[in-house]
Amino acid sequence: MEPVNDILELLPHRPPFIMIGELLFADNLQTRTAYTLSADNLLVDNAKWSEAGLLENMAQTVAAGAGYRAKQADLPVQTGYIAAVKNFEVTHLPQVGQRLVTETILKESVANIIVVEATVWRDDRLIARCELNIFVGSQS
Repeated sequence: MEPVNDILELLPHRPPFIMIGELLFADNLQTRTAYTLSADNLLVDNAKWSEAGLLENMAQTVAAGAGYRAKQADLPVQTGYIAAVKNFEVTHLPQVGQRLVTETILKESVANIIVVEATVWRDDRLIARCELNIFVGSQS
């Protein structure tokens, strides 16, 4: 697949709450995105991204992969919500201007819940990881 730079067509999110920059890869099990952290990001504090920013970046990577697959199948992009976070580890908070690559791998899918393993990399350094449970669909 060719990288997708117009990330807004894949996400239900809208500015200023966009935490990924481009979709690098997506298939049925794996999604990879890239993002260069900007100073105007809502979750930047003292030129560093917060843990919440990293977590939202991981969740939006899941959403971008799902959005890409939906567009390929000519289906609407669905909304998703973080249902649970397990084993969230951050070894380094990235700074403004640094380029991050985030990867999610599908571990399980049951009803409207998907479970993914998520990692965030700066260069070749793992800076964050967790397991996310994402509820896909309407909350009503």
